[in-house]
Amino acid sequence: MHSSLQKYWLLFAQTVTVMLAALFIVATLKPEWLSESRVGSLVDTVSLRESNYDGQLSPGSYHEAVKRSMPAVVNIFTSKAKPKPRKGGGSNSADPLFKFFFGDQPPEEEPSSSLGSGVLVSPEGYILTNHHVISDADDIDVALSDGRKVKAQVIGSDPETDIAVLKIEAKKLPTPITLGKVESVHVGDVVLAIGNPFGVGQTVTSGIVSALGRDHVGINTFENFIQTDAAINPGNSGGALIDTRGNLIGINTAIYSNNGGSMGIGFAIPINLAKQVMESILSNGSVTRGWIGVEPQNLSKELSESLGLPVNTEGVLLSGVLEGGPAARGGVKPGDVLIAVNGNPTKDVRGLLNQIAQISPGNQAKLTVLRKGKEIELIAQTGKRPRPKQQSNQ
Repeated sequence: MHSSLQKYWLLFAQTVTVMLAALFIVATLKPEWLSESRVGSLVDTVSLRESNYDGQLSPGSYHEAVKRSMPAVVNIFTSKAKPKPRKGGGSNSADPLFKFFFGDQPPEEEPSSSLGSGVLVSPEGYILTNHHVISDADDIDVALSDGRKVKAQVIGSDPETDIAVLKIEAKKLPTPITLGKVESVHVGDVVLAIGNPFGVGQTVTSGIVSALGRDHVGINTFENFIQTDAAINPGNSGGALIDTRGNLIGINTAIYSNNGGSMGIGFAIPINLAKQVMESILSNGSVTRGWIGVEPQNLSKELSESLGLPVNTEGVLLSGVLEGGPAARGGVKPGDVLIAVNGNPTKDVRGLLNQIAQISPGNQAKLTVLRKGKEIELIAQTGKRPRPKQQSNQ
């Protein structure tokens, strides 16, 4: 009897040992076998509440606006040969100022390439982008929203507003974007920025219009920016700023940053100015602006006092007049204070540039000046504003 019990006990012990060994092996080599059965048993006992998707957009969604406009936003890849070394001076890329190129270029000793964005605005293949995106490029490739990559031709560009027009030839182009009206844009409106930041692919960010008609920023010669806090980052240059209906209201151009990334202050060229420049380029190959050949200087309080001008005089001092230029032929002399053009007050140098630029070459400009305390009216026939020299870093 005793030996029989020992036999059964030994058999039981061996069976338990084998089972434990098998469990150890499974737990070590195939733990999912155990976890799956455990999860399965838990799922059977847990009740989850799930929403019923009815196909409707979430409240406040801008999906339809993005769906309409995003296919027209393209990625632009440019390259140029190894640049010649500069004489003297160093790079100012560390300055906490406006980032035209958004820090997306490699060191100068290497062949240069850059990344930007553009907007398809016509079924004929015309694209709006920034001048600084394609400036001096030897090769320009445009990547469409459907993945195709095509070569682009520069039709013309305007460094003074930072607008350029490209053209591509391809079949079945995406639907061009719809141009909006600047008059419909108000401070506080929601806007969306579309581009290719850091080369990660098409990206949409949102914000509001922070200000309109922003000038005296120091980015371009002729400024009238839409300011927005929509995140604009490296690679967004030339991309679209759209309203919540999907209409193009601006071309993203620059940000104010001390680290190269978005700090909530971005600037876009309003679509009415971009359209005006594009139409001039398509008609004439370039933008033609008026010019009178003067060297203007803003009036400070100290300068006004030294000139003996009445208190609160608004205008610009003409510290230089080009010999034989339009202003000189009209009787303007160095030291004159220009206070109005065609009867419209002139408040500062940038205002004077805009006033004269809008007068087509060959037309007359009535200049009201102060000379030795007397107000004089002179007539100057405007010339064609010379194209600015290319700057080393713009």
